[in-house]
Amino acid sequence: MSWYSILPPLIAILVVFWRKEVIMALLLAVISSEFLLLYTQGQSGLLTFVNSVERVISVATSAGNSRILIFSIVIGALLAYIRESGGVAATVNKLMNLGVAKSKRQVGLLTMFTGTSVFIESNMSVLTSGIVSRGLFDKFKMSRARLAYIIDSTSAPVCILILLNGWGAYVLGLLSNYELEQSAVSILWSSVAFNFYAIIALLIVLYTIVFDKVHGPMKEAEQQLEKQNLEIDAGPAASKARFMLIPLLTLIVSMIGFMFWTGNGELASGSGSKSVLYATVLASMVAYLQLIAHKQFTHHQLVDIGFKGMGELLPLVSIVLLSLTLGASLKELGTGQFVASLVGDYLPIYLIVPVLFLTGAVMSFTTGTSWGTFAILIPIGVPLIQALGLPAPLVVGAILSGGIFGDHCSPISDTSAVSALASGCDLLTHVKTQLPYALVGGLLALLSFFVASLIMI
Repeated sequence: MSWYSILPPLIAILVVFWRKEVIMALLLAVISSEFLLLYTQGQSGLLTFVNSVERVISVATSAGNSRILIFSIVIGALLAYIRESGGVAATVNKLMNLGVAKSKRQVGLLTMFTGTSVFIESNMSVLTSGIVSRGLFDKFKMSRARLAYIIDSTSAPVCILILLNGWGAYVLGLLSNYELEQSAVSILWSSVAFNFYAIIALLIVLYTIVFDKVHGPMKEAEQQLEKQNLEIDAGPAASKARFMLIPLLTLIVSMIGFMFWTGNGELASGSGSKSVLYATVLASMVAYLQLIAHKQFTHHQLVDIGFKGMGELLPLVSIVLLSLTLGASLKELGTGQFVASLVGDYLPIYLIVPVLFLTGAVMSFTTGTSWGTFAILIPIGVPLIQALGLPAPLVVGAILSGGIFGDHCSPISDTSAVSALASGCDLLTHVKTQLPYALVGGLLALLSFFVASLIMI
């Protein structure tokens, strides 16, 4: 655990913003991390390439990671079936005829409502919102970057606020290892009111929708789209809305069902990675059978469509794989623990909570994972609660807020990649256009934690 453990993520972030190439940035970060691991172990740096390859293999062979990767590929087939069936165009027309999507404001609210409703799993929330809203955003000439921002900034905050999901079970498990005055469940639920970043992020999204206001790079993206003055490619002609709605409904309902099943009857104990994979495969099968039954396509045509859809997502799947690989390598290198140690033992007591928030943000930003941040910072924050008598809900709220904030800003986060995937937006464009909103939310959250600390401690 030394200062140089921060170098690989810094390399990744610098290369991303310098060369605008995410895959190369992640590769260089993984290679540099493996080199440092060998260096600290006194081994030859010549093994760096071999170790990097083996790290990718070990990550890919992990059951949980494999499910995420397979899901990221299979979803390409599902999206292709829905798109080529004409179901997207038909659903857009249906929503407009019903009057629930006849303005930019209504489209934005529908997108946010969809993401909020599917709070079971963040990737499922992002995916459902993206599928429902892609065609509507195109229809009203709203940029895909704006769609990516709305679904990304709705999914994770909602999941971490409602907590009746795998996120809640995970954090509850971390808190249950400690003896505190309040129960772990009580602390977790009380922390919701102090999860300032998640609350502020949702309010900022609502502001952009209700007032139809976008700023910074997002505004430029919207203006470029309007200046193009081109006909938006609506894809295949409208057919039946059920070609989109039935697979989508299958996706959502089966996701909930599989969460109960994998959790032995308890929703919060279910496996998100298993459930999202099973639901996606089932929804793809339903979409395929629908198109076969209605003689829309032949079996061979559907196979070609499915593989073409999978192929379109391979670059993003590669980014997800390399992000997971980098996270595993940085964990062994001790990057997260080094960042956490910066909190120090000599801070004024009223600065501890704001610094925990900042530490969580930096850690999540540099490692690309909020879950890993929770796993490292909760064991640091809880002893501070016990030793200094800090308000447990406030401390936990700061840690959770910091993890979500950093993850939103990070170009190496798998959540950012999935949001770009679901919206059909370039990953770097998504990160660049979302960053100003995330930074404003983060600054307001930091001030909120500072004021709350002065009042409560």
